Amino acid sequence: MNYAKIDRAVLTRHPSNPVLSAEHFQQQLGIKMRAVYNSAAIKLQNGKYVMLCRTNQLNHLTLLWGADSDDGVNWQLRPEPFAMPEDDLWKRVTRSVYYDPRITYIDGQYVVLIACEGDQNCRVAMFRSTDDLQSLQFINYINAPDNRNMVIFPEKSADGRYLRLERPSIPAQGGKGSIWLSHSPDLIHWGDSYEVLKTSQLWNFAISGLGPSTVPYKTSEGWLIIFHAIMNNCTTREYSVGAALLDLEKPWIVRHVAKHPILFPEAPYEMQGLVEHVCFPCAKIVEPNGEVKIYYGGADTVQCVAMGKLDDIIHACKHW
Repeated sequence: MNYAKIDRAVLTRHPSNPVLSAEHFQQQLGIKMRAVYNSAAIKLQNGKYVMLCRTNQLNHLTLLWGADSDDGVNWQLRPEPFAMPEDDLWKRVTRSVYYDPRITYIDGQYVVLIACEGDQNCRVAMFRSTDDLQSLQFINYINAPDNRNMVIFPEKSADGRYLRLERPSIPAQGGKGSIWLSHSPDLIHWGDSYEVLKTSQLWNFAISGLGPSTVPYKTSEGWLIIFHAIMNNCTTREYSVGAALLDLEKPWIVRHVAKHPILFPEAPYEMQGLVEHVCFPCAKIVEPNGEVKIYYGGADTVQCVAMGKLDDIIHACKHW
């Protein structure tokens, strides 16, 4: 009989979960918030950790809030949120929400992509930081609608171009779609695009949509990508965490992909919240000893982290 013998837990929820929640805003800053989730984290060049938090105010409007950590688990919120643009176009583009930040360190700076939902459907705004993510400088919008879930590779291609993964929305799939890859000479103008991973390749847990979620990590087996996978069922929609390895030279080619999620909603803080049944990854940090921290939102309400080993994730990609 042809079936996968799942023989190990690839990721383990950290016992401190949720590592950030509305309660932390109340405890640390005396401020009431509705939720904090789907937040990106990165380990700086100096060894410190920074998280860019998606924070919902009581009326569900968004703030982007910084938090700092010495260990990537215990977080101290900053006194104030990040300053965002105030021009008319930003107000139109983000009229509904800005969300799901992604951080890449490249060219000696931190590049931050933020999805924006408003009068022009979804556009992605690019920011840069040269002060260890203490502040963000707006650069430009880097797509025509409707495209989202973008992450930039930490290295350029062999011919010197930047690479990004993305998820163009397809109306026939309910606004979801497959993972694509595009090239750019300057981080602004993008093209030469390839379809990378189709929803139909991951029946059933990703049949309703995919999205690149974390910055690709270079291994000897290929570029490791962590993605979110969507499955509609009778009563709700489940978001789980998938993994794949892309070719090092031609990263639009999938070398291995786990046909099962490496994390799916089970814990109470993932099953119940503003949006139920959600594990939504936005970042991973690979430590020098091979330990991996996956940062994910639980039920669109709280921020969580799961721990694992790089070798185990690669094993799942190759053998599940």
